[in-house]
Amino acid sequence: MSSSKGIGIGGGVGGPKTTAPVATELDKLSVEQLRAVKEQADLEVNLLQDSLNNIRTATARLDIASNALNDLSLRPQGKKMLVPLTASLYVPGTLDDADKVLVDVGTGYFIEKTMVEGKDYCERKINLLKSNYDQLLEVATKKKSIADEVGIVLQAKLRQLTPSQ
Repeated sequence: MSSSKGIGIGGGVGGPKTTAPVATELDKLSVEQLRAVKEQADLEVNLLQDSLNNIRTATARLDIASNALNDLSLRPQGKKMLVPLTASLYVPGTLDDADKVLVDVGTGYFIEKTMVEGKDYCERKINLLKSNYDQLLEVATKKKSIADEVGIVLQAKLRQLTPSQ
C-alpha cells in the first residue's frame, strides 16, 4: 500500500500512464509552486541525463576492454608489446601468459581471471549497464514530459495574470 502526498508527479517506473490527473493537480497550484515544481523537475532531468552519460561512458570503456581481451587472446606468447600503465603512459613488455588477465573490479581492486572469465565479466557488466540505461532512460523521459507539462501550465497561468493590452 502506498499513499500519495502532494501533487504526486514522481513519474518513476510503474507510475501513472496518463497525465490528465497530474494536469488537474497542476491547475490547482500557484505560480510560485509551479515554478518550484518546474525547477525540481528540471534538476531531476539534468541529474538523470548525467547518469545516462556516465553509463554510456562506462559501457564504452567495457567495450574497449572486451575488444582488448579479444585482441590479446590472438597474440602469441612471448610477443613484444606496449603495456598501458595509464591512459597516456605505456611501457614495453612481453606477453607471458595470454590466458590469465587482471580484471579491475573497482576501487583499486584487481582479480586474476582466465581469459574466458575476463570476457564473461565484461559481457555481464555491459549487459547490466545496458539494462540500467534502458530503465533510467524511461524514467528520464517521464520526468522530461512532466517538466514540459509543468512549463505549459506555468506559462498559461502567467498569461492569465498578465493584463492584455
